[in-house]
Amino acid sequence: MSKSTSEVQSATSLVFASYDAFTDVPYSGSQSAVILGASGISEAHRAKIAKEIGAPATSFVDDVSGNRVKVQFFSTVMELPMCGHGTVCLITRLVENNLLKSGGEDWNEVILDLPKGPSVVQYRRNTAGRCEVMLNVTPADYSPAEINMDVLAKLLGVDCTAFSQNLPVEVATGDFIHLCLPLRNCAAMNALQPDFGALADFCIANNLETIATFSTETVNPDRNIHVRDFCPAVGVAESAAAGTTNAALAGYLWRNNLITPNSDGLVTVQAEQGIKLGRPSHVTSHIATTKGLIKRIQVGGVASKIIEGFLNTKMDAA
Repeated sequence: MSKSTSEVQSATSLVFASYDAFTDVPYSGSQSAVILGASGISEAHRAKIAKEIGAPATSFVDDVSGNRVKVQFFSTVMELPMCGHGTVCLITRLVENNLLKSGGEDWNEVILDLPKGPSVVQYRRNTAGRCEVMLNVTPADYSPAEINMDVLAKLLGVDCTAFSQNLPVEVATGDFIHLCLPLRNCAAMNALQPDFGALADFCIANNLETIATFSTETVNPDRNIHVRDFCPAVGVAESAAAGTTNAALAGYLWRNNLITPNSDGLVTVQAEQGIKLGRPSHVTSHIATTKGLIKRIQVGGVASKIIEGFLNTKMDAA
């Protein structure tokens, strides 16, 4: 039987909540709003609401039926084909509202019915009792970056000496298109001061959606990678935590032999992000490999609820 979310709405208001993703510490990580019972909201109004809320992502839940969730994600400027941090917040919200079974420490599977097609998500209670969410991400295709690095360095507020001289700059094309840009160390990462308006134009001109800068030197010794992801072309100047970006970077690390699979062909990448923004996050990526090929990539973590209330959905004058 369908678990409709229609009971949480009235004629002019819907229940919504805001979460911080990829963190168990409130007021860090990356924000995402979740709106239940949204089937009556048009796409044009969804875009308006997402812009008004102002979070990097807002999910509009049309229906929950068994283990299938019909949902749509929007940034402040566009519809998103899918969203890693938005998914972590979405599943956490549905579990907390008993629209999905809470389960135990065994993994449960959910199918997100997105406009572009279904997406598989797993979730469970971790040892701390938090809802841990892992999203299947399309493995990216990688190609050499054919861009003007001098121009890019200027737009990032540094010179080319900030970039790694040992690792390639590659374009990762999957659910989004990321420029995987390795930097020398954390000092070079901290020195980045992007011109976001010009960087957005650069991304559009070069068919890129995010500039994923990273260093294999980290602040936290338990992490594998330090990340700063610049996304002005899709409505976020700098993301405090980005699931799809980290999945692409995990694949980059694997293909460039920067991380080694275990005897079962499994790779785990622990990333730190958002530190420069004062919103530290922890993003986990799992890669399953076989015969030198990626079989599956998952990315995820936990989320913390920040705000809960009612959203005014009345769009006409009183």
